[in-house]
Amino acid sequence: MGADLRDPEAWLADGLVAVDFDGTLSPIVDDPDAAEPAEGAVEALLRLADRLPEVAVISGRPLSYLSRYLGPPLTLVGLYGLETIRHGVRDDHPSAGVWRETMADVASGAEHHGPAGMHVELKGTSITLHYRQHPELAGEVEAWARQAAAPAGIRVRPARMSVELHPPIDEDKGSALRRLAADHSGPVLFMGDDVGDLAAFDQLDELEAAGRKVLRVGVDSPEMPAELRERADLVVDGTAGAVRLLRELVG
Repeated sequence: MGADLRDPEAWLADGLVAVDFDGTLSPIVDDPDAAEPAEGAVEALLRLADRLPEVAVISGRPLSYLSRYLGPPLTLVGLYGLETIRHGVRDDHPSAGVWRETMADVASGAEHHGPAGMHVELKGTSITLHYRQHPELAGEVEAWARQAAAPAGIRVRPARMSVELHPPIDEDKGSALRRLAADHSGPVLFMGDDVGDLAAFDQLDELEAAGRKVLRVGVDSPEMPAELRERADLVVDGTAGAVRLLRELVG
């Protein structure tokens, strides 16, 4: 049984609300550098953060990008947990920095030798290889990513019309959510739209098995993974629906 949205006192007492960025707070756009929060999203988050103990954004984006639009009192988790700003204090994973040069080299190789039409987004310690503008390249981009990642031991993750390359560090949205939830005793909500958000749903499953109230929220789109839809306690209609839920969460 998921946490009850009609019980605001439970959320206000010691609840945690965590949300994804791309496809959840921000509509998906062809140019990833042009992504920005949907109308009313930032205001809804800040209003919620004024009332709840903690509101977090957990994203594959680096903090340098998230910080363009978001800041205190929100908790920001970037690069799937490798970078965090919480209570105004930044904390980077101790193993992440050593991978910056390797990832830069792989990104350079992708720019010069990857499939023509693939967009390369270097995020410091991770890379996203986009094919949204050329969906016919999906197989070629995926194959190139696997070939480029193997020699360096880099991990490959599928994403929305893209492929992500990550250092071999055991961090994802689930581990990030687990750390935040450990400081709360109340219900935990996570809202996301893509395969990378399934790790957070996995963590909610573990919390629920341990007796915590949780709520898994999926953000609908034509590209929403079937597994995310099936596992969600609630599905909202796109980024506009996500914003409405944030506005309505505690009245």
